[in-house]
Amino acid sequence: MTVAIEMGHTTAGASAALDLEELLATRLLVQGNSGSGKSHLLRRLLEQSAPWVQQTIIDPEGDFVSLADRFGHLVIDADDHTERGLQVAGERARIHRISTVLNLEGLDAENQMRRAAAFLGGLFEVVRDHWYPMLVVVDEAQLFAPAVAGEVSDEARKLSLGAMTNLMCRGRKRGLAGIIATQRLAKLAKNVAAEASNFLMGRTFLDIDMARAADLLGMERRQADAFRDLERGQFMALGPALSRRPLGLRIGPTDTQPRNATPRLLPLPEATLEDARAVILAAPPPENTRPQRRSSPDLLGQLMAAKSAALEIRPEAAEQSLSAEELAERRERVDQILCAVMAEPDAGFRAIGVLYQEFVVRCRIAGLGSAVPDLTEFRRMLTRARAGLGSDVAEDDAWQDVSIRASILPEDMQGVFMMIARAAKEGWPCPNDAAIARAYGSHSLRRARRLLTYIEEQGLIVCQLDGAGRRIVTLVELAWATAPGDPNAEELPVD
Repeated sequence: MTVAIEMGHTTAGASAALDLEELLATRLLVQGNSGSGKSHLLRRLLEQSAPWVQQTIIDPEGDFVSLADRFGHLVIDADDHTERGLQVAGERARIHRISTVLNLEGLDAENQMRRAAAFLGGLFEVVRDHWYPMLVVVDEAQLFAPAVAGEVSDEARKLSLGAMTNLMCRGRKRGLAGIIATQRLAKLAKNVAAEASNFLMGRTFLDIDMARAADLLGMERRQADAFRDLERGQFMALGPALSRRPLGLRIGPTDTQPRNATPRLLPLPEATLEDARAVILAAPPPENTRPQRRSSPDLLGQLMAAKSAALEIRPEAAEQSLSAEELAERRERVDQILCAVMAEPDAGFRAIGVLYQEFVVRCRIAGLGSAVPDLTEFRRMLTRARAGLGSDVAEDDAWQDVSIRASILPEDMQGVFMMIARAAKEGWPCPNDAAIARAYGSHSLRRARRLLTYIEEQGLIVCQLDGAGRRIVTLVELAWATAPGDPNAEELPVD
């Protein structure tokens, strides 16, 4: 049975329907400048489809929290929870088929990206048994999948972009239908936008955005100016779930209203200059009188209470019931899975968040769901793996000092330092520039050389060249030194 969602009316007055089953298979991109009616369109789509399919909304401004009262969505205030908590919440929300609104209001750009990536990762990583159909709406998608680097850290950008790429590129097979809305197509990563097959293009004024919108709809460039003339709530539609040819439509009314309504013009209050001075320039209140933030109810408790489910076994309890031999065997299996992930082509150049998602899925397929390390522990494991070390290194006293020294470096450099330390301890040739760049997650040999210079400036190593131009690296105080190695070698040294 085909489920048709009524979105409004065409410019000819006919009913404009959206095929929900087709949308689940083909994804949707919405574009329009501020005030074009994007949020109203998303709200209409969510309201009409709520009885039919599970939903989650990544909401950077808190506009969609009002859906909770009318349709029972669980509102998750991201500011009240850790990234790990949000990841687990995403998994459990999908397992128990609870529609949610991830409210990111009040967070800065970097924390919005990190928490959204964690929650999307939880939705994506759930085991195959729970791959139920789900609409995943991301408002202001250019914030989470930017076309160029901004002021946020590279790590946060890679995590968020990796999660958005997974949603749009690999989500369909997992039942996730991405619906992304943006003010500026030019600011949205092209690999994310390109995965959508359905388009709703609203009012746009900048030439570069109009040109991209026209290209996506198959219109000629000279027709792009038509996007300037669209009224609020009017969109051009194209795609298998909407229309096989560009079609103008007007979005219908909604049952709920955004919490943040558009400001209206109001007359200024009548006040004398003396009154205004007394109010505006009054002494500020003491800082200790600032009201404390109220504590929020436990997020995971809310999810579990939303729908009854079987009791899950905690990893800590499972570990207590295992013998030392079983624990050692399980750690070995986890190490093997990590090695398999790292053996994939270009694994050294993928974002940590993407690697972690792949790692979690493999662990669960292998029946190690209760033994999956959290993201923090995975980072440490990844650092050791890039240095060619197993988890048993943590129990080796000879490496304790190395780990302490590595900790003073930025996280993405620690694996490089430990790789060099391993070569020095074993007396192997110094890793070449290509190996150092790969361990750092880069293709740039120049960056590898700058990285060594930085580590040397921190007083951790001393780099020297012998008469043949081969590099020798010595660890300060430990007196471990690598054998001479050619920094320009094309192949990695053999362990």
